[in-house]
Amino acid sequence: MTATTRRANNGPDAPDHAPARERTAQRLLASSAKLSFDPVKDIDWEAGPEPGRYYCPPRRLSLYGTPQWDRMTEEERIELSKHEVASIAAVGIWFEEILMQMLLRHAFDRDPTTAHVQYALTEIGDECRHSVMFARMITWMGVPAYRPARVAHELGRIFKAVSTHSQTFGGTMYVEEILDAFQREVMADETLQPLTRQVSRIHVIEESRHISYAREELQRGHLGPVRRRWEQLLIGLIIYFSTTSLINPRLYAAVGVDPAEGRRAARANPYWHTTKREMAAKTLAVLDRAGLVGGANRWLLRAAGVV
Repeated sequence: MTATTRRANNGPDAPDHAPARERTAQRLLASSAKLSFDPVKDIDWEAGPEPGRYYCPPRRLSLYGTPQWDRMTEEERIELSKHEVASIAAVGIWFEEILMQMLLRHAFDRDPTTAHVQYALTEIGDECRHSVMFARMITWMGVPAYRPARVAHELGRIFKAVSTHSQTFGGTMYVEEILDAFQREVMADETLQPLTRQVSRIHVIEESRHISYAREELQRGHLGPVRRRWEQLLIGLIIYFSTTSLINPRLYAAVGVDPAEGRRAARANPYWHTTKREMAAKTLAVLDRAGLVGGANRWLLRAAGVV
């Protein structure tokens, strides 16, 4: 057996992975058929925001507990929550657009008659609806569609075209899991805006399948020591840019805070650091078990504030 054959047989597409991969995909396809949503029809977009309700838990806001927060009125704090949820949703759209292209590349080289590929196509359909749902929520809020900074946006353009198996499914795991952790809190909090709770509920239910698909696919990979360090570095960059893009500093102007001042305050805010660490903890544990957290990227994880 040649070295190339050994590497192929140890990789994510090795023949011994096929039965488990098909079982996972069949289970997820059955779940999709049973429990999927059409957010255009399943959300009451005609209902207006309810006065006095936050759009996410206040303690999860980037300026919570800072001097800037102490100077805000209650109305300004609620307004900040609206803009921060919109910013996170816009980043969600950006990453889902990247993910859809990565999944198409994944499916392009594989047998379309397999349940594995058919679930990849099903997930792409889910992500299309989620992107529309987030976009409609931003419109419903009446706030700008905040976008990642130019550097992150252009790196995303490259990443979606050249990402490897580990980067595709490791990056998916990270972004989907931090959104999932945030939205599980939102959907469970009856004091928040009903519409943002419903959007969160739909996304959590459907993303749980996507997370399972990515987690199991990620664990099928096998990396040698040199390749592992390279993948760690790239995953670190994904984590850094996706995390630091969640809150666009421009939004602080909507509540009378200078964007540069707000950015500095958020970076130094221990409450915001705790939020990021808690949102990222579960997915970082999975990435660590897959060999994708180590010396090559810990400095990036620290810079992102997730460890």
